[in-house]
Amino acid sequence: MIKRNISLRYDLGAESIDYLDIVFRLEREFGIKIPRNELFPEAVLQGDPDIVQNGKVTPKGIEELKEKMPFADLTEFAKNPEVNNFSDLFTVALIARYIEGKLAAGKN
Repeated sequence: MIKRNISLRYDLGAESIDYLDIVFRLEREFGIKIPRNELFPEAVLQGDPDIVQNGKVTPKGIEELKEKMPFADLTEFAKNPEVNNFSDLFTVALIARYIEGKLAAGKN
């Protein structure tokens, strides 16, 4: 049984190609379009020193993530915002909240 709080990467072993497959399957199953980097916006953490410094997401970066990922619960991540912990956010529950939001908004 898959639980809502399990990590796609650490508990299920998901890799980059798996994230693409997840997006494809969600689009097909729910009849929605998921723009690139909307569900899994890891690119936001790359290249901007105002967002990431010394391997940690800055307060400005946390705000940026909140804006780009309103479906994510960043509470625990914000306590220890190491970039290496970012993948912990991607859980079954996060995907469920994302899909629920998309369907509620009627975005196809």
